[in-house]
Amino acid sequence: MRAVRRSPTLKRDPAPSKWAYRAERLWLRPGFRRLVRTGAPLGLAVAAGIWYFGDPARQQAIADWMVEARASIETRPEFMVKVMAVDGASDILDGHIREVMPVELPVSSFDLDLEAMRSQVESLDAVERVDLRVRAGGVLQVTVEERVPAIIWRGPDGLELLDDMGHRVAQIAVRSERPDLPIIAGEGANTAVPEALALLEAAEPIGGRVQGLVRISELRWDLVMDRGQRIMLPQNGAGPALDRVIALNEAQDLLARDIARVDIRNGDRPTVRLTEDALENMRLLKGIEIKGNTDE
Repeated sequence: MRAVRRSPTLKRDPAPSKWAYRAERLWLRPGFRRLVRTGAPLGLAVAAGIWYFGDPARQQAIADWMVEARASIETRPEFMVKVMAVDGASDILDGHIREVMPVELPVSSFDLDLEAMRSQVESLDAVERVDLRVRAGGVLQVTVEERVPAIIWRGPDGLELLDDMGHRVAQIAVRSERPDLPIIAGEGANTAVPEALALLEAAEPIGGRVQGLVRISELRWDLVMDRGQRIMLPQNGAGPALDRVIALNEAQDLLARDIARVDIRNGDRPTVRLTEDALENMRLLKGIEIKGNTDE
């Protein structure tokens, strides 16, 4: 039997091929491994999401679901505001606040624009400061610091209540509504309220006769008293000038005489103006004196 001759088998080269070598080297790079392990799945997920959510019908369905979910949360009882409490305001101001407040209760706390509501309340003349917050139990708490009227200004629009800094508080119809407050008049008087209050305080010794202050040419004051008397004060140094007049009155009873005006605008030359009756009496006395001298 004839033996079959086999060809010798070639031994496989253990060295990797050029492409296998490059692939192994590439796989050894950490950035490439992260890209394959993380980036590829993420890219596939993004592509699938774009494909899935690219359908307008699905987009509308998702939007409707989100609106319903939000509404179901916002309208839960613990988030509903049912009552508004106003503290620190008078009854009249309380009513004004409730009128201007741009909200209808009950309402979800998520729908409240507290900054807009705060600005609306602060626009009221009588409100100096306001704090708004939603308290537990569905209460909208409005804490107000109200302006305190300190003086009455008789201006072009009638009688207005001002605070001690000249801010408008409210309007009144007649003076008798606030007889406890002093009154000022004249154009620009509302811009000098602190000065007016200081002068009225300085005039306390004659306060029982003081009727108010009148601003003259937006520069200076006249102190108006009963019996038609006026003390004409200078533009500068009105306080010390008024103190001089009060001291003179205490020493010589100046304001008890028939004097219509005390002009202290020029501190070096204060002058007085007599009333018409006093002038007439003086003319009569002078006439009698002159006639008597003629008879002699």
